[in-house]
Amino acid sequence: MKITINSVHFKADKKLEDFITQKVEKVCSKYSDVIGSEVTLKLDNTDTPENKIADIRIILKGNDLYASKVSKTFEESVDNAIDALKKQLEKYKGKQDN
Repeated sequence: MKITINSVHFKADKKLEDFITQKVEKVCSKYSDVIGSEVTLKLDNTDTPENKIADIRIILKGNDLYASKVSKTFEESVDNAIDALKKQLEKYKGKQDN
């Protein structure tokens, strides 16, 4: 499975990329239909501390699942997006089993 990490207007450090890769692999390893995933990290141009955006797309056979979350840190944004994707994957798997 291929994981692509894009950071818009900044360079993500190795530690953050490793964190993201580990989280995405853990979720995707439970599902055989996953082809790959794309993670986009962005900084929102606002004055609030909650300006770190993580967009995660999981590419499946036939469908893509997508979640976008905003938090104070990229790690928190990724965690929240992964939680949302877990729920989507469970629904997707339920539909496949029927």
